[in-house]
Order: sequence, then structure tokens, then C-alpha cells
Amino acid sequence: MQINVGSLDRIVRIVVGLVLLSLPLWLDSSWRWLGLIGIMPLITGLAGRCPGYRLLGLSTCPIPKKKPE
Repeated sequence: MQINVGSLDRIVRIVVGLVLLSLPLWLDSSWRWLGLIGIMPLITGLAGRCPGYRLLGLSTCPIPKKKPE
């Protein structure tokens, strides 16, 4: 799969992922486990590939797409 997440998008995903993953450390309610949702933006930010973007045909990466041969 091609890289389809641009650098600003990657930084935002990584920060949001880390913030969400820190929720279990700061919250004492039963909602704290929703912080595990942060795994997905963190992984897509680190990898630079988003399956959701691929399904929708989106890309925030400035690299031009390769034409199929």
C-alpha cells in the first residue's frame, strides 16, 4: 500500500494517538478504556498509510501517485 498520509497529518495523528493512549492514566471512570482507540491513529501516523484514506481514494501526501501500467 502506498503512503497516503502527509507529514502534518502524520504529526497530528501521532499526537492525538498519544493523548488518547494516556487517558487510562489520568481518568478514574469507566470511560478511561476508550483511550485504547488511540492505537489506530498512532499506528497510521507512524506508518504513513491509512486504510480509510485508501478506501475513499484520499491522500494528504504530496507525492504524486504512480500511474498503473
